[in-house]
Amino acid sequence: MASDIEIARAAKMKPIQDIGERLSIPEESLLPYGRTKAKIAADYIESLDGRNSGKLILVTAINPTPAGEGKTTTTVGLGDGLNRIGKNAMICLREPSLGPCFGMKGGAAGGGYAQVVPMEDINLHFTGDFHAITSAHNLLAALIENHIYWGNELGIDQRRVTWRRVLDMNDRALRSIVCSLGGVANGFPREGGFDITVASEIMAILCLATDLDDLQKRLGDIIVAYRRDRTAIRARDLEADGAMTVLLKEAMQPNLVQTLENNPAFIHGGPFANIAHGCNSVVATQTALKLSDYVVTEAGFGADLGAEKFFDIKCRKAGLSPDAVVIVATIKALKMNGGVAKDDLGAENVDAVTKGCANLGRHIENVKQFGVPAVVAINHFTADTDAEVQAVRDYCADLGVDAILATHWANGSAGTEELANRVVELAESGAAQFAPLYDDNLSLFEKIETIAKRIYRADEVLADKSVRDQLKRWEADGFGDLPVCMAKTQYSFTTDPQMRGAPTGHSLPVREVRLSAGAGFIVVICGEIMTMPGLPRVPSANHIRLDDNGQIEGLF
Repeated sequence: MASDIEIARAAKMKPIQDIGERLSIPEESLLPYGRTKAKIAADYIESLDGRNSGKLILVTAINPTPAGEGKTTTTVGLGDGLNRIGKNAMICLREPSLGPCFGMKGGAAGGGYAQVVPMEDINLHFTGDFHAITSAHNLLAALIENHIYWGNELGIDQRRVTWRRVLDMNDRALRSIVCSLGGVANGFPREGGFDITVASEIMAILCLATDLDDLQKRLGDIIVAYRRDRTAIRARDLEADGAMTVLLKEAMQPNLVQTLENNPAFIHGGPFANIAHGCNSVVATQTALKLSDYVVTEAGFGADLGAEKFFDIKCRKAGLSPDAVVIVATIKALKMNGGVAKDDLGAENVDAVTKGCANLGRHIENVKQFGVPAVVAINHFTADTDAEVQAVRDYCADLGVDAILATHWANGSAGTEELANRVVELAESGAAQFAPLYDDNLSLFEKIETIAKRIYRADEVLADKSVRDQLKRWEADGFGDLPVCMAKTQYSFTTDPQMRGAPTGHSLPVREVRLSAGAGFIVVICGEIMTMPGLPRVPSANHIRLDDNGQIEGLF
């Protein structure tokens, strides 16, 4: 079979106007970026108010392993499969970050015959949304420093500047820095640091805002620093919200592309799920729901992170109510969760599959807590044996859930017909009784404990007095009703990335908490997770180059 990039380059893409026409989007409401990408005009999106919404399907997965799960590939394959069986379906995905593309993970546009295209554009600069977010974030940082330099009229306590800078690249050297060195002309030296752009509060705000007015209000609400009396200073106090909104004006508009089978897809926004809330934009999802009967979207990493945040943050904030969930698993990943080394995954091992299913079972149980019916998609690899697949089916049947083999990587939409039909049955059954995991009126620490105990199966949450006191101060300041956004390793239910399977009896250590007042949640940083990743010993960037024909090699 051809490689992903060979398949993508051989795709017969339609002009983006044809994709828009299929959705009944008038040509004047498409803002083209070349022949195969376009943004959707804000006034057209506003005109959709009052239309009925379609069914919302979430695709999530087990905890990721080096063996791969194929969550994005399954999202694309399911969207194509729904269209294949005669449904009017759209796909909503996040935009890939340059950090993983040049780091370890590689591109994020699907794979095999279940891809969104143009893949190279999507994985690189795309329509410039991430650059706009980075610029808006760092403009605010520059305005803080400038205000302090010119007399500090607001009384900013330089020891309590909380706003860091961002860069859409993995660069561990920038995690902690000292800025404004070099003398009087350069300002007052202080400690600072960088996060990756996908962890920026601006990214979260863009993905949760409903329109430009809401965007500017949220930007203005950002708390950037505190005075000596600990009163907050917001972005609007620095008169930064207007200019930031201007930089984000086009970035707020969803990006329309297509799958290999010429089905429509929105790709918009891209917060990571291990350090941010892990969902594509509310604007893209709500617009897609007005334009189609079924919307298939994904949440980042495993269901313990991505799905929990999709339910408890995105759905809570946007008033969304999902109708069905697809949980993706692979035989290889289940074997790894069952204790098999990566080099031994090619040999049949039914016992390891069965043992590894404990991780899958935990995710099934967790999804059920939100009141949404689920189905398991076994993302097929050629080395999978019938006995291994049957072991997964038997295990899921004992939990009252179907497990369906999906061969979309090799067969495109033909490989997801059975899955698509089952998803339609679940979505149309009316079985969904969605509710978030916790109530708004719980204390912030109780919300953290609820997730730790009910989703991660931890026995306790470990947090220093300084962390608990900070949470209490935020409650006193009126932020107690906010949801919490857990920043934790994606590889385990615990904070130890090596502890696979479905561990119990562990503790959840909370290292730090951060208030995202504009986005509307509290970030809870657990264990050793970093908000600025580093590159691996041999990064993907070492193998990326242009060939003699000017085509990109090594990105996928």
